[in-house]
Amino acid sequence: MATRRSIPLLKHLLSTRSQSEPFTISKRCVTYMHRPGDGTPRPVTLIPGDGIGPLVTGAVEQLMEAMHAPVYFEKFDVHGDMKAVPTEVLESIRKNKVCLKGGLVTPMGGGVSSLNVQLRKELDLYASLVNCFNLPGLPTRHDNVDIVVIRENTEGEYAGLEHEVVPGVVESLKVITKFCSERIAKYAFEYAYLNNRKQVTAVHKANIMKLADGLFLESCREVATKYPGIKYNEIIVDNCCMQLVSKPEQFDVMVTPNLYGNLVANTAAGIAGGTGVMPGGNVGAEHAVFEQGASAGNVGNEKVAAQKTANPVALLLSSAMMLRHLQFPAFADRLENAVEKVILEGKYRTKDLGGTSTTQEVVDAVIDALD
Repeated sequence: MATRRSIPLLKHLLSTRSQSEPFTISKRCVTYMHRPGDGTPRPVTLIPGDGIGPLVTGAVEQLMEAMHAPVYFEKFDVHGDMKAVPTEVLESIRKNKVCLKGGLVTPMGGGVSSLNVQLRKELDLYASLVNCFNLPGLPTRHDNVDIVVIRENTEGEYAGLEHEVVPGVVESLKVITKFCSERIAKYAFEYAYLNNRKQVTAVHKANIMKLADGLFLESCREVATKYPGIKYNEIIVDNCCMQLVSKPEQFDVMVTPNLYGNLVANTAAGIAGGTGVMPGGNVGAEHAVFEQGASAGNVGNEKVAAQKTANPVALLLSSAMMLRHLQFPAFADRLENAVEKVILEGKYRTKDLGGTSTTQEVVDAVIDALD
């Protein structure tokens, strides 16, 4: 897109060129000036996980090798039925600051807690970010979808504070604090500011949970006053779901408490092309864990894993997010562009996108599409 300063130059070029002469403008941005030592390979903790996890993390490993990206992986065998995240894994993430992971299946019921939640709490990964957007060439019900769901990751219903009061009566506590509400609101507005986003929408149920969600809204409103250039609005979660499936293009950045964010992110992912193509990650003050943005139950799909037809696109795009986080923007751009070329061409797609390709066929196509 032409900048205001370049318009006189464009007029001059257009007036002096012949009518038959093709006119092109270079798309190269102002160069990225790295700091000395930025090219040093960085260690990243890798957790392949369960189900399709080893397939899609293996896809990322192949792309990193093909690009000669300045990262190397410390791989750990972790599964969702373990009682806790192994100490050596947590130590590796604390040392490396960055982790890439496949999905970890959480057993239904019983006494085994979610290792995904454990990771978030142990590392204080308080912000979950999922980017749901239309990929060119991938048909969806709605166009112009580009939603970022930012979800509080450490409290709310996911605090896991449950107990049986008397036989047959279970109490589950929803915890909302001003501290956690303020910091997730600050992260959402800071994200919007840094990424030239125009609107932040707070999702809530304060009409019923007047104290808990009321505190969340109060915190969002206070933070919003510090960003007058960003439009702020609020929406009740049930109306939000209805609006998402009817007019998703109205949303930009959405900030939510823990449970609502999970529902909203998976709904938005389904609208924009499916969970197989939506990137995401979890971040705190010191650490970041990148993974498929929305899972919706496909992580433990043993049939897809056995057939080796899992869609690697979501984790490939999540790894591009990781590369930017590590300050390797050119590698992130190359990977994103290659994935977009393959999607646009439409020749290699897995079953969830209407194709018949295997995971490896998609990976090979993306490698061939690298600049």
